[in-house]
Amino acid sequence: MEKERGLVHINTGDGKGKTTAAIGLSVRALGHGFKVVFASFFKRPNSYGYNEIAMLEKQGAAIFTFSEGMPMANPQITSEEYESATKNGLAELQHFVHSNKIQLLVLDGILIAIKYGYISENELLEFIENKPTSMELVLTGRGATESFKEVADYVTDFSNEKHPYDIGVNSRVGIEY
Repeated sequence: MEKERGLVHINTGDGKGKTTAAIGLSVRALGHGFKVVFASFFKRPNSYGYNEIAMLEKQGAAIFTFSEGMPMANPQITSEEYESATKNGLAELQHFVHSNKIQLLVLDGILIAIKYGYISENELLEFIENKPTSMELVLTGRGATESFKEVADYVTDFSNEKHPYDIGVNSRVGIEY
């Protein structure tokens, strides 16, 4: 099924659920036979047991993980390594989505890479501008800038009003990850 124009979604804010919403959209698209790519720029699915990523892959999504986390979350990664992985990852995805007629691309955590200066706003804005016309694109992460909000068709701000972590309840398997 070919769509006329793929839209740009942003899931941002300090609340829980940005990645989960992107995964839900991915499952919906896969259920309709779409070609889906889920690319992680921040989280380490293999390290933390994000089994939902494995489920996406089992359902036919192409999965890309460009780093084993960010330097602030994994001290074994240097800023230079992460910056290089992010830039190379975007270039690889640019080629992949154009060569494979991808209908939904999720760039999970990419806005965090922008926020901390590992990739410039202009580099990601150029990626968005040059995406295949019919491809739906989802960007997730805290700190979406006004520039991204302007080019997006959907902007959802996940706010945190109350969270169990605030009273000492740690992340739980199957719920938070």
